[in-house]
Amino acid sequence: MRFDFARVDTGSTAWVLVSAALVLFMTPGVAFFYGGMVRTKHVMSMLMQNFVTIALVSVAWVVIGYSLAFGKGNGFIGDLHFAGLAHMDEMVPGFSGSTALVIPPLVYVIYQMMFAVITPSLITGATADRWRFSSFVPFVVLWSLLVYCPVAHWIFSPVGWLAKLGVLDFAGGIVVHTTAGAAALVMAIVLGKRKGWPDRPMPQSNLPLMLVGAAILWFGWFGFNGGSALGANQLAASAFLNTNTAGAAALLGWLAVERLRHGKTTTLGAAGGAVAGLAAITPCAGYVSPMGALAIGVAAGVLCEFAVEWKHRLGYDDALDVVGVHLVGGVFGALAVGLFATKSINAAGANGLFYGGGLAQLGKQAVGVGAAFGYTVVVTLVIALVLKRITGNRVSEDDEELGLDLSLHGETAYALDAEDGLRESELQESGQGVGEPQTADS
Repeated sequence: MRFDFARVDTGSTAWVLVSAALVLFMTPGVAFFYGGMVRTKHVMSMLMQNFVTIALVSVAWVVIGYSLAFGKGNGFIGDLHFAGLAHMDEMVPGFSGSTALVIPPLVYVIYQMMFAVITPSLITGATADRWRFSSFVPFVVLWSLLVYCPVAHWIFSPVGWLAKLGVLDFAGGIVVHTTAGAAALVMAIVLGKRKGWPDRPMPQSNLPLMLVGAAILWFGWFGFNGGSALGANQLAASAFLNTNTAGAAALLGWLAVERLRHGKTTTLGAAGGAVAGLAAITPCAGYVSPMGALAIGVAAGVLCEFAVEWKHRLGYDDALDVVGVHLVGGVFGALAVGLFATKSINAAGANGLFYGGGLAQLGKQAVGVGAAFGYTVVVTLVIALVLKRITGNRVSEDDEELGLDLSLHGETAYALDAEDGLRESELQESGQGVGEPQTADS
């Protein structure tokens, strides 16, 4: 069916285009956020992985990714009708009647592309310091097409089976954070522990850079969640406010627990708490009230502060706590929709348990989380095992010891003089720079 361009709302179109740019900006934010937390000799490798992800996913999205995610197809995967971005004068399948888009289909393509870009970039935090670049590149392409696109079709496309079931995910708590977190867990286990972890101190290279990255993420998240209203309207304003409220509340919640448990408040804790709250509010942003967002944020900050310690108890090396922050935060947020959602904020949503809706929506959310998590784990593992036979997944011990910056890319982030080099050696020997109470220890 042809799209009616006469109904295009120019204000909404402008807002969604700006939001798309904000979401794209989040991937460099991830790069700086992670880059500041890894050791000096791995900084450029982290930046490279995230920046090349923009190029890889953008090309794959234009060629076939968008069609797989939003083509009509069936309930599980789209068809190839929009491959190469053909037929951009047609309506996006499923968006009709009261849900008809007021932005051109091509604008929707651009906006959704930025979600596809940032999702695999989140995985890189768990695999820091040890992933072979020749394996990372095909992994990103395959994972985007075989994991992200199908799950996006299930939930973001109105014709997807989970969307029809009634699962609500306003901006990607399931599609983005649950899938990325599940994949991060798989890859951390597949790649194995970093050399020396957890016994050898691994000091962060640049905490100010980490905070700059966290600030960029917070800034970009307004496009991530506010833009998901797909219009310049009251719903966008509600999502915008809820995003900021949850991020702020989670930051304070994390720091309070950190202070009580460890006697200190850290910049890593502040940044980790904010990101945890932002991840948790992502599926809820357009469905809950500001007070609901406040409660979700506080709970996410507290929960994720404890969750980052699971890796020590269970023995998997999630270098930058992607599992503890994004997986736990995203899953909690997705389930929180079934608790805090209210039709007074979004009539197209549902009433959660705390607003008289019973357990029905919570059950649907649990199905959505379980399906996305299980599918992601299985397919990610298959991709990793195939690439292990073809390219190998992990760098050699010598390359890891030298640092991925020099061994893989022939570059260094910082020109350390003798005094700086001595200082880093002293930190490693003394045990400073990492450990609890911090968000990550790479």
